[in-house]
Parts: sequence; structure tokens; C-alpha cells
Amino acid sequence: MFEGVVQDLIDELGRLPGVGPKSAQRIAFHLISSEPADIKRLVDVLGKVTEGVRFCELCGNVSEQQQCRICRDTRRDGAMLCVVEEPKDVLAIERTREFKGRYHVLGGALDPLSGVGPDQLRMRELLARISSDEVTEVIIATDPNTEGEATATYLVRMLRDFPGLNVTRLASGLPMGGDLEFADELTLGRAFSGRRSL
Repeated sequence: MFEGVVQDLIDELGRLPGVGPKSAQRIAFHLISSEPADIKRLVDVLGKVTEGVRFCELCGNVSEQQQCRICRDTRRDGAMLCVVEEPKDVLAIERTREFKGRYHVLGGALDPLSGVGPDQLRMRELLARISSDEVTEVIIATDPNTEGEATATYLVRMLRDFPGLNVTRLASGLPMGGDLEFADELTLGRAFSGRRSL
């Protein structure tokens, strides 16, 4: 334990996701030994984030304007809507350069144990978009974990009554470069059920 503001800094850094006590301590001492100009730049950027970043009014992605750059892009296919949990998932899919449609960010996944139900997510906004837009396919791209699967199942039940709407789920299975002997049963089972013709 350190005293005063140093321990406060370590405690605050330790609250960040993925930063444990040792990492928080390393980051804190890096910041302490940094040049004042570097610290000022970091403080300025953090201030700009709290003042200037908002969520897109259409899809829920992070943006500096009312609509994000993807929603403003007229070249995107409005008939395809990819539903993801978080804005970071949009970035992951965009890096593939495979998807040319639009997104809908739920803002999380169903997790009853943590008190996250459908009302805490952007489900109503999703229904409104599908009802009013020309959406013909909804691609569910939630995480392949318990919460993501529960969210996907809920979405499928919620969307099956829309006439002419095709609801699909991202395939899951073996990663490229992986060995069969190291795959767990669930992953291998999904690879079998999601197999396709060659």
C-alpha cells in the first residue's frame, strides 16, 4: 500500500476492465515518471471523451455527432442489420471488411444475475428500426458465451413474428490454425453443427 494520491491513482486504474492490481501499479508508476506534457495530453483527451463522445441516436455506436459515420454512410446496405452487444464489436466486424450493412448496438447482453434484462438493453429501439426501415435480414452477432447465447435466443423469439425477416446468427466453431485435439467439446460441437458444403 502506498500513501495518498499514489494509492488513489492505483485504485482508480485498478477499476478499469482488464487491469489487475499489478498492472494498475505499473501504469501508475509509468504515469508518475512521465513528462508533464504527456500527462497533460492524457488529461485533455480524457476531458474531450467525457464532453464530446456520445452514442449514435440510430444504432448506439460511439460517435462525436448525433449519428455515427456508419449510419451517415449512404453506401451501406440498409436491408442488413447486424446486432452486436457493444461498440467494440462494431470495430471488430468492420476490421474484417466483409459486412457492408448497418449495425445495432444493444449496450450489453442479457444477464439476469447482474440485473440486466431486456429493458436495460436497446431492444425497443431495435424493434422500432426493423418496423420502420427496409430491413430484410438481422444478423445476430452476440458473444458465444452464456449471456450472448441467452440474448441471441431472446432476439430470435422476439423477431420471428416479423413477416419476410430473415434472422441469422454468426457461425462459430474452430479457429483458423487451431488443432482439433485442443478444441473443447462445445466449440467442436458447434463446428459440426455449423458445417457447410464445399
